[in-house]
Amino acid sequence: MSRIVYVNGSYLPEGEAQVSIFDRGFLMADGVYEVTTVIDGKLIDFDGHFARLERSLGELDIRNPMDRNAWLEVHRELVARNGVNLGMIYLQVTRGAPQDRDFVFPDPATTAPTVVLFTQSNPALVDSPKAARGIKVVTIDDLRWGRRDIKTVQLLYPSMGKMMAINQGADDAWMVQEGEVTEGTSNNAYIIKDGRIITRALSNDILHGITRAAVLRFAREAQMPVEERSFTVDEAKAADEAFVTSASTFVMPVVEIDGVALGEGKPGPLATRLREIYIEESRKAAI
Repeated sequence: MSRIVYVNGSYLPEGEAQVSIFDRGFLMADGVYEVTTVIDGKLIDFDGHFARLERSLGELDIRNPMDRNAWLEVHRELVARNGVNLGMIYLQVTRGAPQDRDFVFPDPATTAPTVVLFTQSNPALVDSPKAARGIKVVTIDDLRWGRRDIKTVQLLYPSMGKMMAINQGADDAWMVQEGEVTEGTSNNAYIIKDGRIITRALSNDILHGITRAAVLRFAREAQMPVEERSFTVDEAKAADEAFVTSASTFVMPVVEIDGVALGEGKPGPLATRLREIYIEESRKAAI
């Protein structure tokens, strides 16, 4: 059965969905996106994703085309129409489609934002084989633009980084700036040393992860010490454990960095427990 997607106010079979060739998201990556997890047919951290969407749009001076309740209604309608139990909803808002290509922003009074949403089912989202065995990462230079705190659709370099990792027999890449890890290609990065969780502090250098915020809150509630500071590649390789967080992976243990095994080379106890806590608490708070 074809998925039902949402495009500019209409619910359509995916094969009938269309966006203009002049859309600035297509021509200039002039847009932002969010990914909200669905567990048991309910939305995880919806309000956090909505708040970040508003912030990203504001930083790019793009008008938010819907209020919170309207966004929530569309999310829930797509979950229902597509029968999603475990998976994600991807949303994208661009500056719209003026009548021609131009570097100058179009007049928002005459060019409305383009809004697209679609679902992705993932039956292995909770009981993930990767989480059971852990992932391997390699380090690469961070060559992205400086405003990584805005969740834009400029994802070419992260995609290239993912392929660099795969071509080296790894699962993902951690990006490095001036010798220090910023984040993964599509996730926030953490190490654990002597029972302390260490992750880079919020700034323009990294995405302000919604899952990151929830995991750190749960960790502190569980009396796990947290340090928000930068760490080096060498420090990461000497860590007891490591993990990444994102809406699509929750807490994902990292067992190897640049060929160096961490701990016993398998998911460690703290990362494993954090994943359990995140899933348990998220299920309770889902809407």
